[in-house]
Amino acid sequence: MMFALEPHGPDTYVGTGPRYSWGGLYGGQIVAQALRAASLTVEPEFVVHSIRAYFIRPGDHTEPIRFEVDRIRNGRSFVTRRVVARQAIGAILNAECSLQRVEESASVQAVSIPDVPGPDEIEPSSWNEAFDRRWVAHDVLAADERTGVGRTAAWFRVVSDLGDPADPEADLLHRCWLAYLSDDLPFDAVRQAHPEARDDDEHFGGASLDHTIWFHRPMRADRWHLHDLTCHGFVGNRGLAIGHVFTIEGEHVATVAQEVLFRDRRGKPG
Repeated sequence: MMFALEPHGPDTYVGTGPRYSWGGLYGGQIVAQALRAASLTVEPEFVVHSIRAYFIRPGDHTEPIRFEVDRIRNGRSFVTRRVVARQAIGAILNAECSLQRVEESASVQAVSIPDVPGPDEIEPSSWNEAFDRRWVAHDVLAADERTGVGRTAAWFRVVSDLGDPADPEADLLHRCWLAYLSDDLPFDAVRQAHPEARDDDEHFGGASLDHTIWFHRPMRADRWHLHDLTCHGFVGNRGLAIGHVFTIEGEHVATVAQEVLFRDRRGKPG
């Protein structure tokens, strides 16, 4: 399993990650594994509703990753966990997770899925055989539908059956996969917003600084979801991307925010 973890002492788990084509580990995988480590220390009736992760150092795919969970608070409705992912070099990620006992309430959706071609109308463009990605062309995205600039969107779906979300373990797996996939587009939204970097892959590059996900509704990562992001500002070589995740029927299931470090490698002032 992509997010498999082995117990390694009290509230400590060890996992691994493959080397990707760009070298090293993929941040979305470390976030997903941290989310799973946190969830393994709570009762199954508590479901993660948010995670905030800071990327500290690049990970090394040749080493195992040690996930240390700190039980910050056990409440009746909410529990809080801190997870530090470590390798030989030190901490590579620090995450805070909040989980809630499921509650019935009113449901309000304030954003709508955009009118874009469906996944069956778009050619696949995934960089990993575990999931399918269908990139929405920038010229069909209405710039005035969302706050921000550099609008970027794509359809995602895990290719294997992840199980019924009514089962707590399957529900956690769906959320872990959403965490994994949600790290793919923020960098592109920031790049599209940058006045010089939009068409220049050679001289500009960077890394994710932090990543936040709010899970609003149950979802199935093995069915199509549209990730729709825009950049909300760029200063100090840091760009902020914010986006929404929708089911193919238009249900808003999650919100994502990520700050990206994006520099001109030629050393020009940012």
